[in-house]
Amino acid sequence: MTSDTTQSEVTAERTELLRDLISRAQVVLWDFDGPICRLFAVHRAEQVANDLIEWLESQGLHGLLTETERKSVDPHVLLRAVDRRHPDSDLVAELEERLTQEELRAASTAWPTAYADPVIRTWTALGTRLAVTTNNSPLVVAKYLSGRGLTACFAPHIYGRTQDLHLLKPDPHCLNRALRALGAAPASALMIGDSVTDYLAAREAGVPFLGYARAEHKEHRLQEAGATTIVSSLETVLKALRAQA
Repeated sequence: MTSDTTQSEVTAERTELLRDLISRAQVVLWDFDGPICRLFAVHRAEQVANDLIEWLESQGLHGLLTETERKSVDPHVLLRAVDRRHPDSDLVAELEERLTQEELRAASTAWPTAYADPVIRTWTALGTRLAVTTNNSPLVVAKYLSGRGLTACFAPHIYGRTQDLHLLKPDPHCLNRALRALGAAPASALMIGDSVTDYLAAREAGVPFLGYARAEHKEHRLQEAGATTIVSSLETVLKALRAQA
């Protein structure tokens, strides 16, 4: 068997797995930042994280974060760290509100993920119900979807960050909320996510998972976590949906 033949067989098998996931999905749970858009494409996440760190320092809390946490470019890492040390505190509430305001600023300049809009519209046209399950603020999701004319494809099913920060993914809380609201069994749903926390939340909830990995290192992380079906472009999903229509 030649390497070309082997590669063709692998591609065909992956395509069949993807088509099977899509055909069985009656409900699709979308992560937001990544599969739907690049939220911090212009208003950079690194700057948001730095601004949050500076605010903490201005409160006399320079020693609250570890050196590793201080170097993180993910604002959610900082939020989780502060919540672990001061759960349910006014400090955490203020930090979360500041992050929400930064996310709202970012939503105005977010870049749509390639093919996300037509995939969302096509799935909706096929009668599949959609929800957003995210660690971002639901206010941010609503703002972005409104700007893209996609609100009707999801509303009212937007399940984002709450004040109970320990329930952020990888906890399956937001996925379970969506499933209950939609009256859907986990096996009848599909989650699209781009991070290990998305995969772990889906696995815990019993929801089949489709990984989206625009970058090779993200694909490797998802594979190492256990994800088996991963696409590098939503164009693959769009083609599968159109073939199903």
